[in-house]
Amino acid sequence: MKATGIVRRIDDLGRVVIPKEIRRTMRIREGDPLEIFTDRDGEVIFKKYSPIGELGTFASQYAETLAKISGRGVCITDKDMVIAVSGASKKEIYERKISPDVENLIQQRSQHIQKHVEDKAVYILDHSDKYFASVLFPIISEGDSIGSVIFFGDGVEVMSEVEQKLAQTAAVFLGRQMEE
Repeated sequence: MKATGIVRRIDDLGRVVIPKEIRRTMRIREGDPLEIFTDRDGEVIFKKYSPIGELGTFASQYAETLAKISGRGVCITDKDMVIAVSGASKKEIYERKISPDVENLIQQRSQHIQKHVEDKAVYILDHSDKYFASVLFPIISEGDSIGSVIFFGDGVEVMSEVEQKLAQTAAVFLGRQMEE
């Protein structure tokens, strides 16, 4: 664990303020759920809660199946990071922070389909221009946008309508899985 040197007091209602610098760095926004852990040493640990992260193994298997069917790279994200990847180097993508562009698309519940090679690239990872989204569909569960399904390409060819439908179907399916 990394010490920040910041000390906060608990108020009379049991609340503690998480400093703005930490919220900004960790991308914690108002209304974001936090999971609370304790250990035997008396430490209290707050971790950003990812509802879709609970589907980790299932999401990995789903990404692998989509990649095999399409022959494309596929990743599944929550609102902050990649939680499943197939068809590319897992070491380079898995559990890495998503780019602000992808984060905004998820937040706005917007899909992204690269229709022409000349279209603006939407890079998947923060601080990396190696992988970009050819097709992105947000995962919506109980009215909330909780992640995305992304097919990524090499920039030379555009994804077919079949791959677009696969990504859309996967996003809807994963959203429904979260509702159950």
